[in-house]
Amino acid sequence: MTSEAYRITGEERRSRWLVTCDHASNHVPDWVSGGALGLPASDMARHIAWDVGAAGLAQALAERLDAPAILSKFSRLVVDPNRGEDDPTLLMKLYDGSVIPGNRHAGPEETEARLARLHRPYHAAYADLAARRDDTVVVAIHSYTPQLRGRPPRPWQVGVLHSHLDSRLAHRLIARLREEGDLTVGDNQPYSGHLPGDSIDRHALAHGRPNVLIEVRNDLIEDAAGQAAWADRLAPALRDILAESKL
Repeated sequence: MTSEAYRITGEERRSRWLVTCDHASNHVPDWVSGGALGLPASDMARHIAWDVGAAGLAQALAERLDAPAILSKFSRLVVDPNRGEDDPTLLMKLYDGSVIPGNRHAGPEETEARLARLHRPYHAAYADLAARRDDTVVVAIHSYTPQLRGRPPRPWQVGVLHSHLDSRLAHRLIARLREEGDLTVGDNQPYSGHLPGDSIDRHALAHGRPNVLIEVRNDLIEDAAGQAAWADRLAPALRDILAESKL
């Protein structure tokens, strides 16, 4: 299933898992600033516009978990689906050293158009998928840049993010990945895992659904081989921790 705002793969799959990818695309629709935000292609290719490699990893992981996946079809710079509608970073005007010209003068009318055509339909489809079973478990896939401009390199290969409201699966996954011995695993790194109004808050925490958010360093999943390798690593770990949790 696909729309202007999202695509769903594996809708017929019936496991408890739901794999999500909020920042799967760097696409700018034609009706938004003429299909461009005034940034060079080099900026649109980097992490400010999307989560590099996350879409391929999400789809590969969903296949291994026999799960559906929902992926956005628009750049986070158009409107960020992992932000609540009242979040001040919903439309970014400056990100990691790059000014976003197409957002500089975006007012309430433009914001409402992007919410109505992209953000809300994505979340409506996400909500429908999450509600397909009473025991849905959400695993959100993201990626991050190895180094922000002017900042020190990030030491983690993978981060597991979680809210203080529900760390049941996250703590188990962190322990499991650290046991493998060859990874530096971030616990709520490189960011905090709790953001009121974000996708996990809205579709998992608000409904008591078990959840975990996984951030993989994007240079490790730039190609299909890296995405497959990480899906092979994460799928058995996720299956095991869910079984152990008895959730």
